[in-house]
Amino acid sequence: MIDPYLFFDGCCEEALAFYRDALNAEVSMLMRFRESPEADAFPPEQADKIMHAHFHVAGGSIMASDSTEDGTKGFAGFALSLPTADPAAARRTFDALAAGGTIQMPLQATFWSPAFGIVRDRFGVPWMVSAPAAES
Repeated sequence: MIDPYLFFDGCCEEALAFYRDALNAEVSMLMRFRESPEADAFPPEQADKIMHAHFHVAGGSIMASDSTEDGTKGFAGFALSLPTADPAAARRTFDALAAGGTIQMPLQATFWSPAFGIVRDRFGVPWMVSAPAAES
């Protein structure tokens, strides 16, 4: 199993709240930098930022953190694929992720799905939302 790890530039807590609302995500673990056994190794302004979080969406798990890097923003070269139960669920999920984000491919019927679309959420994370094809 591979778990994606997303690094947010200081807005991990906001992203987790967004995913709770938009995707019904469940956070199973959250540690702030101040809670680390090595808390003194980090700048004081980092203390309340999230060092590590683990959350679950649609049966999968994702890890996240506030970056301690140079502040480079953006996610490139990948997308998180998010299957839904049906086209109505795909629409709700797609619209929730699109709030404040950018639609890259509108949710539409394709030859492999009755509802497929690509959206980059307000944090820059790309999502491919889909509904399963009807069984023949």
